[in-house]
Amino acid sequence: MAECRSALRRLSDNLATADGDVRGAAALDRSLSCHIKDLDITFTGRLADGRIQVEDTVEGPPREKAEIRLAMTGDDLVALIDGDLNFAKAWASGRVRLEAGFRDLLKLRSLL
Repeated sequence: MAECRSALRRLSDNLATADGDVRGAAALDRSLSCHIKDLDITFTGRLADGRIQVEDTVEGPPREKAEIRLAMTGDDLVALIDGDLNFAKAWASGRVRLEAGFRDLLKLRSLL
C-alpha cells in the first residue's frame, strides 16, 4: 500500500511540473478514485490544480462513483509510474481500467 501511495505521489509531482497538453489535461478539477485490485483498496481524492490529492484510502472498491475512475494491480500502477508499462497498451489489454465522462476522456488522452 505504501508503494502505491508513493507512486501516486510521484504521478502528482510529474503532473505538477508538466507543460503543454499534459498540463492542460491535468488542470481538470475532478473527483478521482484508484482501485488497487490485488490489495482490494481504493485511494480516493481529487485531481485539482494540476495535482492528485489523495484524501482517503478505503477497503474494497470505491464507495462512491468518482468522476475519474482507475482500476489496476499495485504492480501495474508502480510500473506505469516508473515508465515500465505503456498505459495505452495496458488499457487496451484490460490490465488498466479508466472510466470517465467523454469530455474528460478526450482531455485525459494527452496524458497517455
